[in-house]
Amino acid sequence: MLTDETLKALIEAIIYVAPEPVGLDAIVKSVEIAERDRVKGILQELIAEYELPLHGIQIRQVAGGYKFASKPEHHDVLRKFVKSLKPLVRLSKPALETLAVIAYRQPVTLPEIDAIRGVDCGGVIHTLLEKKLVVTSGRKNVVGRPILYRTSRDFLVHFGLKDVTELPSLKEFEELARQALGSELLLGEEATPPVASPGESEPAPSPEPANEAKPASEGATANDGSEAAS
Repeated sequence: MLTDETLKALIEAIIYVAPEPVGLDAIVKSVEIAERDRVKGILQELIAEYELPLHGIQIRQVAGGYKFASKPEHHDVLRKFVKSLKPLVRLSKPALETLAVIAYRQPVTLPEIDAIRGVDCGGVIHTLLEKKLVVTSGRKNVVGRPILYRTSRDFLVHFGLKDVTELPSLKEFEELARQALGSELLLGEEATPPVASPGESEPAPSPEPANEAKPASEGATANDGSEAAS
């Protein structure tokens, strides 16, 4: 049986990850506890705790459900912070496929990327460089000495990875791409370029770990940008 402490932690996590306000019944079903009143009581305790001044966020009841939100008294500071943030990165399907090739075959040259994708990727590489998702990594010691490309520190930040050794499977990478880079063109489409698995790729350098936490914005939830969350 779940302790009250564990139940409270689970309720907190469920509300945090929910893209929309989550109702009490949905919480009860998720924690698999038949005692609805107990779950409701723990939820009320959690709400009261977040109302304390030591927290910058609160749990609000919205549209019949619960969601995290920033407290109104902090909005002036959060508004200034949000204005300082970089614009959201959005990529086309070809750009995401090229990024996947680089991620799993790095360091890799443009001719190698072109051969894998079957199209000229010069323009796409330029876009990825502009968005600072890839960087140059010297030149390959072959005829012509083509430039090598690898993923950048910003890539690790966007995907929430410690380093490239944490790269998931290609299918999981596609899902991460939809969430982290907001690609609308990938939704409902298959984007599985014929790249080698991490175990078959060339040795990849280990970029420095990403330490920044994902920023929360004023009036944005942790997931959908409607209210600020931690």
